[in-house]
This record gives sequence, C-alpha cells and structure tokens, in this order.
Amino acid sequence: MTDAQRTVVLVTHTGRPAASLSAVHLVARLHRAGIEVHAPKDEADELAAAGARIVGHADPGLAAAAAELVVVLGGDGTILRGAEIARDAGIPLLGVNLGRVGFLAEAEEQDLAQVADHVESRDYQVEERLAVEVVVESDGQVVHTGWALNEVSVEKTERARMLEVGVEVDGRRLSRWGCDGVVCATPTGSTAYAFSAGGPVVWPDVEALLLVPLSAHALFARPLVVAPSSVIGIDLLPANSRGVLWADGRRSVDLPPGCRVTVRRSDRPVRLARLRMTPFTERLVAKFALPVHGWRGPADEE
Repeated sequence: MTDAQRTVVLVTHTGRPAASLSAVHLVARLHRAGIEVHAPKDEADELAAAGARIVGHADPGLAAAAAELVVVLGGDGTILRGAEIARDAGIPLLGVNLGRVGFLAEAEEQDLAQVADHVESRDYQVEERLAVEVVVESDGQVVHTGWALNEVSVEKTERARMLEVGVEVDGRRLSRWGCDGVVCATPTGSTAYAFSAGGPVVWPDVEALLLVPLSAHALFARPLVVAPSSVIGIDLLPANSRGVLWADGRRSVDLPPGCRVTVRRSDRPVRLARLRMTPFTERLVAKFALPVHGWRGPADEE
C-alpha cells in the first residue's frame, strides 16, 4: 500500500516578481519530494506562466481539507489572505515573510530552503490563535456575519463627521464616544491596527480581547483589555451618517445608522505552523527593531 498523495496550498503575492520566483523554487523542491501544490486560481495561472507546476486550485470557500498545510509567500496582508483558506479547511498556515514587518510570518525569504525541508519532513508544531466573529444587525435582522484573525474595526466614512457610537461589554453599557471608530482586536492583532491606535501589545498566548477607540472625544476613552469570553457591542447611534466595518483590513461592509455590531471570540481558531518555538519577546524585538543592545542582561550572559 502506498501513502496518500501529499498536498499543500501555496498563496503568493504574485505582484512581486521576487515572490513569484521564490514560489517557482519552492514548488520545484516540494514536487521533487512528491508533494503536490495547489494555489488560488488567479495566482495559479501566473505561477504556471512563470514555470511553477501547480496541479490544482484552492480558494476561500473551496475544499482544501485534503491539503496538510497552507504556505504563504508575502507580507502580513498576504498571510491574512492565506488564513481565509487555512481556517476554512481547518489546516495550519506557514508564513514566509517577503514584506517589511511580517509579524505573522514564521520564516524569512532567505530561509526558503529550510522551509521546504520542514514541510517535507512535517517538522513543525501547530499553535492555535484566537479569532473573533462579528455579527451586524439592522432593524432586528442579521445583515452580515464575518470573522477576523487580527481585528474588526468600525470606522466613519465621512472625514468631516465623527462617528457617534455606544459601546457595551457583556450586555452592560460602558460609554458613548464621538470618534473616528473603534477597533476590536485579538492578541495576534495587538501589534497591528490596534497598536497604531495606541493599544497595548498582548502576548499571543494570552486569552483576551482588546477594545481600542480611535481618536475618541471623551473623558473615558482608554484602550481596554477584556475577558476572552466577553461580548462587545457597538451601536451606531441613529443620528450618524453611514459607517463601515472592516475585518482584517481586507473584507468590508457598509453600516447603516442605528445598526448594532457584536464581536465575540470565535469557536474556530486559526492554526499557525511554527518552525521554532521561540519566545514572543524575540519576535517583538526583531520585528520592531527594538534597541536592546548596550546594557548587560541575561541575553548577554548566555
């Protein structure tokens, strides 16, 4: 009896020639190891034209459960796109950073050969990351449902007008803000939009949700860290103009005045493949280029 055919899904920022070239090399390595590669249809055509052997298609909503892994070549935006496929299929995601920061990536472009070796030998561990679900209701009817790995944001659409929102946590009113918007983030997303808005960095193994107002005109408008079981409600007050909801900065829906946005922890996490189980502090220092040299500490004594 022969082993079942091994398959991975490859998601690539094909707009970058260097990414397409890296994809061609990776696909060739995996093919020699007997691993088939699938890709989203629009990318598959481009990669095939560049010389990559792509044997099938995989897009969000299409069955990819037969694959063992989603490998992403690109920055955090491309990795978030790959997360849509990985979460639908319930399989791990392995990011290779070809962008600038790449907080979600597990390896860098120069590590591509090692990445291929790890995939071939299944030499990786899987870490689950908390995701959030969002529901939008208008006139008592559900008009939109979605999810996010990093954050859900409710934002104004008119530059000249503030968004008037009422915020509640666990069914209790918290405050009313005139603001540019509100960010509801996960620990994974604490280094993304929420961080830019003044929110705290939260270690990814901490189970919590973040609530961060955007330029709020209110006395009590500090970022909040709430329980992972908490339910966050955001009401767009009827006097508002329209707003917009963004999930991971990728998927959006218009919000009418008077609607309610509810954000809670999702029952379906995103699974990330880890090649090295290093402390998050190391990733934080490397990605933000934090100045840690110049004093004596435990890291200097090793």
